[in-house]
Amino acid sequence: MAAATSTAAYWLAEHPAIVSFRWSPTGLWFSTWAFLLGFLASYVALCLALDAILAALLRRRRPLPLGPLPAAHALLMAAVSAAIFAGTLLSALAEIRDTRWSWRGRSRTTPFRWLLCFPPGTRSSGRVFFWSYAYYLSRYLHAARGLFAVLQRRRGAAARVFAHAASVAMAFLWLEFSQSFQVLAILASTLAHAVAFGFRFWVGAGLPAARGAPVALACQCALLGCNLLCHVGVVWMHFGGVAGGGCSGIGAWVFNTLLNAALLWVFLHCYGKRGVCDDDGGATAASARHNKDL
Repeated sequence: MAAATSTAAYWLAEHPAIVSFRWSPTGLWFSTWAFLLGFLASYVALCLALDAILAALLRRRRPLPLGPLPAAHALLMAAVSAAIFAGTLLSALAEIRDTRWSWRGRSRTTPFRWLLCFPPGTRSSGRVFFWSYAYYLSRYLHAARGLFAVLQRRRGAAARVFAHAASVAMAFLWLEFSQSFQVLAILASTLAHAVAFGFRFWVGAGLPAARGAPVALACQCALLGCNLLCHVGVVWMHFGGVAGGGCSGIGAWVFNTLLNAALLWVFLHCYGKRGVCDDDGGATAASARHNKDL
């Protein structure tokens, strides 16, 4: 057991490629502003065009059969989310272990404050930013859910498309500006997605499950609550002078806050109307009848 734990820790937090990682617009995939903006424009335009075409061709809201594709995608997302969660957790613990000495005497930084508020001048390099980059790449994979929603003629599909686009943009900003609190945000998001997509795969594969289990609603509520607490903590540390110099990436944090407000609107739009969205795993009681389409 100890050998397996040591091996996992090496591959997830101590591998040279992880320790020496550095965010760069020249040496990494999908790391430029041009690619990001081009993808977002193309993704939104494609999904909205497909939605309009299907609405014109199919008078009734009849979903296109996608077979096992959504379930397979859910399994892949659950596995990727679990790997990123484990890697981020182990990397954060390793970073705290390796840098704790440098905090003594220089500032009042503690591990908890570091998780919420990176010191000014923090660069996007090292273990936690490697997994932040992995999380950013996973947002492109996650964006396929918006396309599935359009093809399956789900209600609120346009809102979900914009939500997925905003998620990609936020993950990019975290890396580009070394934004504070991203470690906690990634841990909360990947844990929620691992559970939610695991349940979605379970249901989509036809395995027995509690009908109407509000897994998606519970995960999204927990995620929104965690994000809200993290934002309050950043405000307290940066503007209250607790961090002693402020927090890294505060400009991107302001934009991130606006995007999170938009995602909150999407959430309320979806679940405020009898839970019609059912985006990330399972169904609410009102939408359980749609499980056969997962």
